[in-house]
Amino acid sequence: MHSDPVASRSAEHRDSREPRKDSKEPRNGTPQLDAVSLAIVQQLQEDGRRPYAAIGKAVGLSEAAVRQRVQKLLDQGVMQIVAVTDPLTVGFRRQAMLGINVDGDLDPVADALTAMSEVEYIVITAGSFDLMVEVVCEDDDHLLEVINKRIRTLPGVRSTESFVYLKLKKQTYMWGTR
Repeated sequence: MHSDPVASRSAEHRDSREPRKDSKEPRNGTPQLDAVSLAIVQQLQEDGRRPYAAIGKAVGLSEAAVRQRVQKLLDQGVMQIVAVTDPLTVGFRRQAMLGINVDGDLDPVADALTAMSEVEYIVITAGSFDLMVEVVCEDDDHLLEVINKRIRTLPGVRSTESFVYLKLKKQTYMWGTR
């Protein structure tokens, strides 16, 4: 297990229901993070397996306080800690970005797409497309089935345009914090 340096006992003993004086209240449902929480996120972006004790040393908290903060960040949906794979190495030979135009309300279409296991992310956009959707499929036949039989048949979908990935040149999650 991780060692527990005694960096900040006050953070550990504070009642978690008390509002923190140094954290901002949520604005529009989005948690506003204090400098320490942002530093923890940045530490985990650099190495998602970094021990809490090492993070604690870097940000000035104990291991237990870091563990509590990380759990709160996870519970709030601020971040996820996951293993990021290269789809090609785990059997998915075709990736594509789909531009989708929708007639009417976007939410029902976006919600239906969310339920599809092949859909990695969905972005509501302003511009040529209403939605941009990344899909990861086993092969071209699988991609065709997803687009033709499942996405184009959704009520409200007016048109789709496919941008098939030929080669992934950069994929990073190191955009830091603000």
